[in-house]
Amino acid sequence: MSLIHPGLSTPSPGTITDGYSLEVSARDITALTAAASRIVPGSTIAIPYLPGQDNDARLAAARAVRGLGLEPMPHLSARRIASLAELDCFVRRAVAEAGVDRCFVIAGDPPAPLGPFPDSASLIETGVFERSGIRVVGVGGHPEGHPVMSEAQRWEVLDRKCHGIAARGMTPMIVTQFGFDADAVLTWLETLRERGIEYPVRVGVPGPAGIAVLARYAALCGVSACASMWSKYGISLGRLFGAAGPDVFVDRLATGLTQGHGAVSLHFFPFGGIAQSVGWVERYRARAGHRASA
Repeated sequence: MSLIHPGLSTPSPGTITDGYSLEVSARDITALTAAASRIVPGSTIAIPYLPGQDNDARLAAARAVRGLGLEPMPHLSARRIASLAELDCFVRRAVAEAGVDRCFVIAGDPPAPLGPFPDSASLIETGVFERSGIRVVGVGGHPEGHPVMSEAQRWEVLDRKCHGIAARGMTPMIVTQFGFDADAVLTWLETLRERGIEYPVRVGVPGPAGIAVLARYAALCGVSACASMWSKYGISLGRLFGAAGPDVFVDRLATGLTQGHGAVSLHFFPFGGIAQSVGWVERYRARAGHRASA
């Protein structure tokens, strides 16, 4: 499987799930193992940098992902890294032990950095990634806003990081925060391309989960969950204690995408469980195939 979404053709409801990726923490490797036979070999598995999980646990997760025939993409949280030596050691071990060739960089939640890295750009600027053999570096996109940055700041930072990665001979990849408003994502993609940022995008999608669970994660991540947005996602106020999948969101995204939006694929946050997200993809593809043949 290629490192990025393979084509620039307009996705259809049946093909937008091709090449999807999953967010899987180190503690969820057992669940990933159980579902691995249903996931296309070579699919990207992002391993988040969570508090309470040390580098050895994240490296073990990356090795396990590689052993399943999938592509590990460890996150690196700038403000949680104590030193340049720690960064260099982790990346070199990830490449040597798990065949890692892609990473995802974030600033991280702590208000003050533990070491010399205040943000993800400072990680990129070390040169550690290209020297270690990393070929793709993922950065975050925020179609529905950011809790501390203005819109102008978000675009300036994203543009600077993408160009910095490309200037170092690597491929930038943008992974968006999960959201609930497909129209906001489409508008953001249009602006992204108008600004000349042509790199592939993975759109964050919440996997099927209880509505209360989705609301909790949305609040933690600063994603708006107002009534109008829930409605766009296919959730009515009368269903707040039920469960929801991303059918409405993905349908709207697939029908709204054009060649002008560039290379776009999906990145699932499996809040309701890995097997549930994989099963949703299977059912969605079957439903889309049935509609196409009807």
